[in-house]
Amino acid sequence: MDLRPLRDSRDFRLLMGSGVITMFGTFLTYVTVPLQMKQLTGSPVAVGLVSLAEFVPMVVFGLWGGAIADALDRRRVVLLAEAGLAVLSALLMVNALLPNPQVWALYVIGALMAALDSLQRPSLDAMVPRVVRHDQLTAAAALISFRWNFGAIIGPALAGLIVAGYGPATTYGIDVVTFLVSLVLLWRVRAVPPRADAARASLRSLVEGVRYAVRRPDLMGTYLVDIAAMFFAMSTALYPFLADEFGGPQSLGLLYSAAAVGSLLASVTSGWTNHVHRHGRGVIIAAAIWGASVAVAAIAPSLWLIFVCLAVAGAADMISGIFRSTIWNQTIPDEYRGRLAGIELLSYSTGPMLGNGRAGLMAYLGGTRFSLGAGGLLCIGAVAALAALLPKFRDYDARTDEHALAERTRRAASTLPDSAEEAPAKP
Repeated sequence: MDLRPLRDSRDFRLLMGSGVITMFGTFLTYVTVPLQMKQLTGSPVAVGLVSLAEFVPMVVFGLWGGAIADALDRRRVVLLAEAGLAVLSALLMVNALLPNPQVWALYVIGALMAALDSLQRPSLDAMVPRVVRHDQLTAAAALISFRWNFGAIIGPALAGLIVAGYGPATTYGIDVVTFLVSLVLLWRVRAVPPRADAARASLRSLVEGVRYAVRRPDLMGTYLVDIAAMFFAMSTALYPFLADEFGGPQSLGLLYSAAAVGSLLASVTSGWTNHVHRHGRGVIIAAAIWGASVAVAAIAPSLWLIFVCLAVAGAADMISGIFRSTIWNQTIPDEYRGRLAGIELLSYSTGPMLGNGRAGLMAYLGGTRFSLGAGGLLCIGAVAALAALLPKFRDYDARTDEHALAERTRRAASTLPDSAEEAPAKP
């Protein structure tokens, strides 16, 4: 891996440390909520509706979080949201400790957590170009993916064991502790104030951000391909039911970890991505491999073959994410970065949420394996269609793209250090 961002930027090191810790706890909760819902209801539809309950808050607060990220100190937004998420995790723990845990609480708290996470994520994503050199943004994207996958492997693997041995309340309690430790690290990150000419957070500024994205087919391609791939092939809501074929909660942790294992293996060998310049084509190929791997998993006869298929899917998804992040961070001006990060949040969160709802419904109609296989095949078809309809995205080249060249020139001409570019706060 290219480790230059960690060596060169103190604030990036702190963000990475915070992310490793909080992602571990977050993935504990990510696995525990659907497992607890399955235990309480026994319904795949009810499990799928957990994701749908988070959809509307994510859309509304994701867009608003982007506007806030361009108008306020991004570090302050991240800190306040992190504290709120710690409180909500504590409420999940309290509900799990009740003699009769409430199903509605899982939906309500899940929706509130989606809202806070959506407020926080644009500010967190928009901090990266301000603390990392322009020529190191691909490496930073790979490192962030590595961080995510580290939590995605350890968290789910332990979640199944902890829930089986100690119950959901314990996993939620661990999540609370990780948020508190993360807050300490985030507190040490330097302030990231808005630019002097930053637009105030408003409906008008949101519309300006959306218009900017729509005018750029290369950006629209990154959003649409990812949404299609996730909507048709994301099937994590099926894992609790697929695990029943292979031994229950202990197998569940393995299924949730599979994609992250593949992503981790891809990320630790990601130095080659620095030499790729046609990022749009890379996203298309990776998304197609993702769908094909999920389709093959549907006919795999053993747990370990399913694990391998999901690991390949995870590796492809990680590569797609690196290339999408590179396009975003290398071409979007700082004054739009927060608002576009809000749109990015919708693109990479909408697909999985709706996809899990689709997976649950198709499983209800045709069974778990049918839902997996049909989703993977539909993913391949949708990605191929979008590749044909979006030639500017398909042919994107960072060496010649006007937006990438303009942003590179602006960063080079800045009088501030490239790894800590800041503008004075608005009076």
